[in-house]
Amino acid sequence: MHLHRYKVSLEWTGNLGAGTSSYIAYDRTHDLMSAGKPTIAGSSDPSFRGDSQRWNPEELLVASLAACHQLWYLHLCADAGVVVTAYRDTPCGEMSVDKGGEGQFDFVVLRPQVEIAAGSDRATALALHDDAAGKCFIARSVNFPVRHEPTILQA
Repeated sequence: MHLHRYKVSLEWTGNLGAGTSSYIAYDRTHDLMSAGKPTIAGSSDPSFRGDSQRWNPEELLVASLAACHQLWYLHLCADAGVVVTAYRDTPCGEMSVDKGGEGQFDFVVLRPQVEIAAGSDRATALALHDDAAGKCFIARSVNFPVRHEPTILQA
């Protein structure tokens, strides 16, 4: 077993002068950083007084699931001789929040649209999405379903 560590820094940038003296006295803005990488401007979802121009944790979770699936899928295609020439995804997650403000994701749906080269096996390209779903580190770590609805286009 190999252990991997992921270190990031988070700095809250939303102190408007009065700190958290009240729920409306501060911004939810923050910066996410990791050595040698561009800073990610974060906030909360606009529904929770966040800045719509910044990434929120929920979007980052959905994006992480999509990116993890894509990376495993490309790896598996390369191993299987399926030549992918383009890959796009429009994932969507749904979260429910109760009256007390507690919430959780109910599911995420990935919708990868994959273009493969002529001569690549379409059935294999489609089946490898199931394999990628089973290998994605992030999907294996969450407690809600991550479904995929792939489309395979062939040149």
